Amino acid sequence: MRARGIARRYLAGACVLLAVALPAWATDADDGIESVTSEQSVNGVEARLRKALEERGMTLFTVIDHNQGARRAERELPPTRTVIFGDPRVGTPFMQCRGSAALDLPQKMVVRKDGDVTRLEWNDPHYLARRHHLENCDLPLDQVAKALASIAREAAGEP
Repeated sequence: MRARGIARRYLAGACVLLAVALPAWATDADDGIESVTSEQSVNGVEARLRKALEERGMTLFTVIDHNQGARRAERELPPTRTVIFGDPRVGTPFMQCRGSAALDLPQKMVVRKDGDVTRLEWNDPHYLARRHHLENCDLPLDQVAKALASIAREAAGEP
């Protein structure tokens, strides 16, 4: 009987813990995703993104058209593209510090239709540093963050 009472208390405690922790986990505000929106089309934003990358001497590795993949799978998806790009002079030090950074590099920006706007999204380099435990590395996180935001604003057609 006593064991059953203890088990009930542990179960009740676990339920309370889940009730408190789950909403915070499910709505974590620090998800590491940065974004800007544009009134321009996905095609227009992607074209400006390509131009901004080229002007900065970055390598455009590929563009994945998720909408095209969805059609092949007989599914629907609003226009959604992942643009993969980078600069080895910037990304290599991240990977030298910790090889797992290669999971998130090269850098990516998602360009997608979101209702009446086009949304650009990318990973905040400070978030990537936390994710891969790069705190003790001398990395230009602020400069990379500013550069990515500048590229995104330019692609969105912002002044």
